[in-house]
Amino acid sequence: MATSKVTYLGDLRTSSIHINSGSEIISDAPLDNNGKGEAFSPTDTVANALASCMFTVMGIKAREMEVDFSGATAEVTKIMGTEPRRITEIHVTFEMNLEADEKIKTILERTAMTCPVFYSLHPDIKKVVVFNWK
Repeated sequence: MATSKVTYLGDLRTSSIHINSGSEIISDAPLDNNGKGEAFSPTDTVANALASCMFTVMGIKAREMEVDFSGATAEVTKIMGTEPRRITEIHVTFEMNLEADEKIKTILERTAMTCPVFYSLHPDIKKVVVFNWK
């Protein structure tokens, strides 16, 4: 069964519908590639998926440890290269709103680095991950 259905809406915009939930993601070409930049670009979505995935696996582990870091944020920066045009770096800076001991910090940080998106990204994509703890 398909995961999603993507429709080209014209003018460099797509609509992606998640089959199971019906939730929608709109994408636009970025300003620096002939687009309007009115929504996430496809490469923005890839970079953002890294932080979302890292939060998800940390959340699973945190739940097992009865730790709550709800409200934590991550700032994502995507750096593009040319020839070929591609993502060359993704920077993720986590602001963890949790006072935790070193053991919990280490477990959550190591868990983040095992997320499926991290492993799915090409090894040539530099991944810079920073955790700022309360």
